[in-house]
Amino acid sequence: ADPDTYISENSLDAALYAAGAVIEAIGRCKTGEIERAFCAVRPPGHHAEANRAMGFCIFNNIAVGARYAQKIGYKKIFIVDFDVHHGNGTQHIFEDDDTVFYFSTHQYPHYPGTGGESEKGKGKGSGFTFNMPMPHGAGDKEYFSAYNEVLPKLIKKFGTDMILVSAGYDIHLSDPLAGIRVSDEGVRNIVKGILSSAKQSAVSPASGGSAEADNQHSAKNSELPVIFSLEGGYDLEALGNSVLSTAKEMLLV
Repeated sequence: ADPDTYISENSLDAALYAAGAVIEAIGRCKTGEIERAFCAVRPPGHHAEANRAMGFCIFNNIAVGARYAQKIGYKKIFIVDFDVHHGNGTQHIFEDDDTVFYFSTHQYPHYPGTGGESEKGKGKGSGFTFNMPMPHGAGDKEYFSAYNEVLPKLIKKFGTDMILVSAGYDIHLSDPLAGIRVSDEGVRNIVKGILSSAKQSAVSPASGGSAEADNQHSAKNSELPVIFSLEGGYDLEALGNSVLSTAKEMLLV
């Protein structure tokens, strides 16, 4: 049992709609209708394990989305998680899988206790998990480096077909649940880093991506599909401003 995760008679419907929103967005990428989407969903997902709810999360929305994307032809999926808490569920679900890369920045040590640098995947998935633990008080400088210097290289090396983002805005300096100090501008720089990486790292079959998925973004031939799914964020003003700035960057970058 998880004492943090409450449910009511409506929780199942809400959780199904949350996971379904990510599925819907990915499906629309496949048809060429969109290239980017922001799924403003609750409950969040990244703590949910394959077999149990955890940490406010019922179903792992991003993990469900990744498997659906692979089912319809996106073979290699890169997951980015910038929530202040480590996405233990997402990491565990894919830790032995070399077709899904998991990248996370998070306060450490902190709930749920996972996400150390030594956790790099298992078996054939070894090397396809990359954790960047952040100390209490880390802010714009550390996150700029992670998302504008480290992340682009990892995405390009992996040769992904799609980027899925666990967008947790509890990294904001106003958020009450943790101690990371990212400003409004810092949030924008994280989003810019992700979107710029999607533009720079769009791959051809020769460079590691799958031919079928490559055809899905061949019209521009310069951008990977990117789906954001809302995770944490518990100061409502900061959350609203962060989501708005994310949406603006999605239209601009």
